[in-house]
Amino acid sequence: MTSMTEPDSQIQRDDHRFFGQPRALASIFGVEMWERFSFYGMQGILLLYLYYSAADGGLGIPQATAAGIVGAYGGAVYLSTILGAWIADRLAGSERVLYASAFIIMFGHIGLALIPGVAGVVVGLILIALGSGGLKANATSVVGALYRKEDPRRDAGFSLFYLGINLGAFFGPILTGLLQSTVGFHYGFGLAAVGMAIGLTQYSFGRKRLPASSHEIPDPLPRSRYMPYGLMAAGVVVILVVLVILGVITATNLVTIVIGVTIVASVGYFVVILGNRNISAVERKRVYAFIPLFIASVAFWSLYQQQFTVVTIYSDLRLDRGFFGWEMPVSWVQSINPIFIIVLSGVFAALWTRWGTKQPSTPVKFAFGTGIMGMAFLLFLPFAGGGANSTPLLAMIGILFVFTVAELLLSPVGLSVSTKLAPELFKTQMVALFFLSVALGTAISGVLAEWYATAPEQLYFGVLGGIAIVLAIILGLFARPILRLMSGVR
Repeated sequence: MTSMTEPDSQIQRDDHRFFGQPRALASIFGVEMWERFSFYGMQGILLLYLYYSAADGGLGIPQATAAGIVGAYGGAVYLSTILGAWIADRLAGSERVLYASAFIIMFGHIGLALIPGVAGVVVGLILIALGSGGLKANATSVVGALYRKEDPRRDAGFSLFYLGINLGAFFGPILTGLLQSTVGFHYGFGLAAVGMAIGLTQYSFGRKRLPASSHEIPDPLPRSRYMPYGLMAAGVVVILVVLVILGVITATNLVTIVIGVTIVASVGYFVVILGNRNISAVERKRVYAFIPLFIASVAFWSLYQQQFTVVTIYSDLRLDRGFFGWEMPVSWVQSINPIFIIVLSGVFAALWTRWGTKQPSTPVKFAFGTGIMGMAFLLFLPFAGGGANSTPLLAMIGILFVFTVAELLLSPVGLSVSTKLAPELFKTQMVALFFLSVALGTAISGVLAEWYATAPEQLYFGVLGGIAIVLAIILGLFARPILRLMSGVR
């Protein structure tokens, strides 16, 4: 049996026990699959729990406020990836942070399941956001540690890992939604906790197979700085608690605060990177090239992440979910996208491979992704403003298919280009910048969902879809200048 103390090369050369991959991949595959099961399962019913009346098992929060909370929570998940990455790089190593994060997530779901009322939402969402950020930031790093850079199995291993993500995302909303619609919300949240516990248990047994490099701390924080950083962290927590007690931070303005923090963090990252004297002129140009891609990514995610806000509300109010007298749970709509991801991700990978150097450049892919996302919103227009059950399920499936095509044109491409444009000194920070664009777009989706609660649906979908298409056209027109700034990177 391979152990953590054996050389990584021995693991990479001899271990082919998981579909030709290192056996340790099965442990990470499992914990990520169950984490996504719990994450998307909980998120599938979260908004409904917030705005459904007490008679229907919910908290009766106004719909606009509830959507803002979900947007703020989603933004906080991606914001916390920065914290998770920093703790891994400076204090604990990726594997330990991943393991601890899985416990935090499980306790968060238990809080949602067992603590009644708003207190359960506060405790649960804070823990899940922190834990999910830590796990998301480090699971990819741990998978990468299983392979040498030149190992030909690496891409296939990441493909299996991505499959686990989408299997969890598919089954989570189906099963939690089924429990929510039959026995109540807290049973759905409880199932999410059970799923995370299963993933954590199997991972605990498989940890010993992970290579030693997954425990390494790349840039250890000197012990002399533990106390100042600890006091700083404690001070931030105290300030946040005081602001909540004083009513400065409330449920209604939380999403705006998350947006503000994310903008400050994003601008700060760009300033720090561009202001560093040790990066070359070519590297600096590449960072400038990333700015319009960052803006396009924010626009894309501000629409795409409405799957968990506006699309959920729309499915609850407008979608015909009836089958021979039985009504499909609202959360099942969120399992449609993972099916398309599983089917189409291989198609897109094969397409890019076949086209090779003739494939569209990254700015063009971003432009198409943003524009197609806008088109998906315009596809709501023939059905917008109708009554209950006015939108056929087949129409929603078609719209979410377009969502998926847009996602595959931008999301994996964005992660890839952030590593290719990164200066040598800021490889991790550039990936963090891409996650910040996701955080900002997700939080903005919460604000937009508040507008959806008051605006005519035709106006809402038409304006947002039109804006995305205009941004896509502008990005397409500037694709060549951006490509020149990218200095050889496509």
